[in-house]
Amino acid sequence: MGMLSGKRALVIGVASKLSIAYGIADALHREGCDLAFTYQNDKLKDRVLGFAEGWGTPASRCFPCDVASDADIDHAFVELASQWDGLDILIHCVAFAPGDQLAGRFVDVTTREGFHVAHDISAYSLIGVTRAAQPLMSGRAGSIITLSYLGAVQTMPNYNVMGLAKASLEAGVRYLATSLGPEGHRVNAISAGPIRTLAASGIKDFRSMLAYNASRTPLRRNTTIEEVGNTAAFLGSDLASGITGQVIYVDNGFSITAMGESDNA
Repeated sequence: MGMLSGKRALVIGVASKLSIAYGIADALHREGCDLAFTYQNDKLKDRVLGFAEGWGTPASRCFPCDVASDADIDHAFVELASQWDGLDILIHCVAFAPGDQLAGRFVDVTTREGFHVAHDISAYSLIGVTRAAQPLMSGRAGSIITLSYLGAVQTMPNYNVMGLAKASLEAGVRYLATSLGPEGHRVNAISAGPIRTLAASGIKDFRSMLAYNASRTPLRRNTTIEEVGNTAAFLGSDLASGITGQVIYVDNGFSITAMGESDNA
């Protein structure tokens, strides 16, 4: 019996087998959690349905949801309520900024529209889906988990406005944790090391970032989606009942280093 047996989770953001959301869903399933999914649009529908089938989730528990639309969010949770009478875990794996915002000098490339889009999709959407999830989480001590990155607190080449959006997301985690704590709900973020996902491919020179990251982490390697998934499974379980409002780093120790040590030192 897994540590999530009897629990139910909605996973928002599965896009490919390389995505962190996929690693999280796989870990939740391994630990006995029942899963439901959303997909952004018809282009991703069949892909998500295929993944869901592999985890034993019927198509009836996969819902369209563009997190930029309040109507879509509300409709997805109405549909989910027709399938389940409760929800224990909400996984938010959504981030986006227009590509032209992620290459070049921050002060030159950041636009008002790019700023708005990055914050709406990457930060506000956590608040929107959490609000919509509240009725289903009532009385169940829910766990809400989102994904951040070190660029929220330190500058990264070409990460630009996404760093600001992730900083907003992390602040949102703290405010949501405080807001929902009296109801027994917990809200946390996982700050993962760089992983070669479809979303990351939009960042200029990302491959060089991966190589540099691996050379500087104390464990001398990059993070995997499985490692992030295992952390999410823990945060969703009763074993993490005293953890809320936190940003948990799963980055092989990169965030603790100011200067990497030579292997020959």
